[in-house]
Amino acid sequence: MKQLKIYALVVLFAALSCGKNKEVIKDENSSVSSNIDSKVDSLLSKMTLEEKIGQMNQYNGFWDVTGPTPDNGDAGKKYEHLRKGYVGSMLNVTGVENVRAVQKIAVEETRLGIPLIIGFDVIHGFKTLSPIPLAESASWDLEAIKKSAEVAALEASAAGINWTFAPMVDISRDARWGRVMEGAGEDPFLGSKIGVARIEGFQGSDLSKNNTVAACAKHWAGYGFAEAGRDYNTVDVGTSTLNNIIFPPFEAAVNANVRTFMNSFNELNGIPATGNSYLQRDILKGKWNFDGFVISDWGSMIEMVNHGFAKDKKQAAELSAIAGSDMDMESYAYVSELANLVNEGKVSEDLINDAVKRILRVKFELGLFDDPYKYCDLEREKEVTGSQQIHDAVLDMAKKSIVLLKNENNILPLKKEGQNIVVIGALANDKTSPLGSWRIGAEDGTAVSFLEGMQHYPNNKISYAKGANVITGDASFPFELNINTTDKSEFSKAVSTAKKADVVVMVLGEHAFQSGEARSRSELGLPGVQQELLEAVYAVNKNIVLVLNNGRPLTIPWADAHIPAIVEAWHLGTQSGNAIAQVLYGDYNPSGKLPMTFPRSVGQVPIYYNYKNTGRPTANEPNSVFWSHYTDVSNTPLYPFGHGLSYTTFQYANLNVTVKSGNEVEVSFNLKNTGSIKGKEVAQVYIRDLFASVTRPVKELKGFELVELEPGEAKQITVTLTEKELGFYNNSGDYVVEPGDFTVFVGGSSNTALESNFTL
Repeated sequence: MKQLKIYALVVLFAALSCGKNKEVIKDENSSVSSNIDSKVDSLLSKMTLEEKIGQMNQYNGFWDVTGPTPDNGDAGKKYEHLRKGYVGSMLNVTGVENVRAVQKIAVEETRLGIPLIIGFDVIHGFKTLSPIPLAESASWDLEAIKKSAEVAALEASAAGINWTFAPMVDISRDARWGRVMEGAGEDPFLGSKIGVARIEGFQGSDLSKNNTVAACAKHWAGYGFAEAGRDYNTVDVGTSTLNNIIFPPFEAAVNANVRTFMNSFNELNGIPATGNSYLQRDILKGKWNFDGFVISDWGSMIEMVNHGFAKDKKQAAELSAIAGSDMDMESYAYVSELANLVNEGKVSEDLINDAVKRILRVKFELGLFDDPYKYCDLEREKEVTGSQQIHDAVLDMAKKSIVLLKNENNILPLKKEGQNIVVIGALANDKTSPLGSWRIGAEDGTAVSFLEGMQHYPNNKISYAKGANVITGDASFPFELNINTTDKSEFSKAVSTAKKADVVVMVLGEHAFQSGEARSRSELGLPGVQQELLEAVYAVNKNIVLVLNNGRPLTIPWADAHIPAIVEAWHLGTQSGNAIAQVLYGDYNPSGKLPMTFPRSVGQVPIYYNYKNTGRPTANEPNSVFWSHYTDVSNTPLYPFGHGLSYTTFQYANLNVTVKSGNEVEVSFNLKNTGSIKGKEVAQVYIRDLFASVTRPVKELKGFELVELEPGEAKQITVTLTEKELGFYNNSGDYVVEPGDFTVFVGGSSNTALESNFTL
């Protein structure tokens, strides 16, 4: 007991000292050993059962920390838990003053002075926002994506945050699911690369620096395969899909040393992920040897009662702890039930110790024990927030995220002078929707609108007509949106204005809150009256550039058949308008490629490029109906995975495939810029394993390279495929590379230009 009091006093003195900006006095036990595990074990040995469980408890910010202290009710109870050391983490507490206030309670008023880890949904930026993650993924530019995460971490950490619930690495093939906007699309190879880039950007090379944050790979696992694309719904997939499509980005995250995982809302094989031992103990902490910690998603423990898996909150806590969920987000299950479960012998204290060690390890790695207030510098917060460095980075990311879907007759780029340009669409004058749906740290109205971006080019006459609202009424999160399906009162003004234009730019699509969590859609066309508006304007002026603002693939077959130029501009964040204008005027040559397939019809969904061939892939005789197809629409997508045009053109030639020793295959080809301006191309390499013990897809992305070429310039591109790219997981979960025949495909999209064969 004497040793315990000494330890508490030392930690308290250290916290008080750094709170007064004096030299940090380190914990006596920490100074004895440089090994974090030793420090963790030493601290753990001094903790009561209740204090251990407290570290496994996360509360949402529950009171105005600069206001009166709560003394009763739910907030009062949470406050008492915080003072007793029964809270290990808080989320949604932001700003240096607020974070310092709650951290001060944790380190100066609790018995052991264990600092809090402060979490927040820094999904694609904090106050200054980059494009939504799906848009960033369209860049295929891993360095730019890493930089985007770096500046997000920089701004968030300056506001006191040291943990983000990102990246989401769920693979999804269903655009109806609203959270496709938060991930990297449909492909596990691309998704793995992007997930790692974002983790490296968030965490940096040294997690103890105050400009980094701990990352969180989510949602473990299968969340992107929710039935019917309906959020929180059941997931039912086979082992081949689980091992080869869903798992790879998560395994890549572990290999990139991601410090936390978040489990998912869905069930898998009839067991909710939060209570799923196979996912958390067998695979993640067992087979993959993950040494960080796992947090539940919001309330997912108590939701196991709704699933019909747990009888009540107590059993939910028991099942979660046994399964390997280390921290409870907002179910209050661990803090209220876990001590009794241990005392009753239903949950081993060894499991509690393992969870707490994981949590404390990350806190030590973040340097919170050395300086609990390291993220609480008011001057740094003022200097960093909204800095030019951050704005420059998000503008660069936004330009790289734009995909040119169609450009007939070279209507783009626009001429910079002498044109009468009419802009139509409520979204063109919107300064909030471009921020995206995960904008909880940003202020409404802070995006550069499309109209504002166009005003930087003053030598054209720019006129604006709204045409129609996308929504009516309030768009505040988290309420349901009222889509405008009836009001066409401003159509006539838009049509009459469009008649006089040399070029009409129509900005149409989804309001930001039509995608994101709980924003599933059963239809994927332009919402409300926008399709009618598009057709009405087209009837008087066919020279239209359609700019899409959306968080998911849309079904736009009419536009594809009629509109000469279509630009996929997503929700691009704070610098949205500037980015789009620079692309439309040709100051930036678009190079984005789709990370998700665009369907012709919602009836094709789920649709994805790496499908299986089936036993009847084509008609076996003329006019036969007995093959895998629709009778009312083609099997092919509107725009395939990997598609994206440029203001220049590229030619692929001279594909050569060489099999080397050790199952290594060298793929080389020539890429030439055959146009008149400099441009970037994402050269993509796919393979097909023609015969295998488990059937393989018709194509699988296994390599890509972003190449910039001057007009007329050619380069030889070489991509080496190793066993890592040539194998697959069998239904036992074992990775195998089987001998046999393969085809390799090369091109600018999944509709490839060249192919060749090789044999292992």
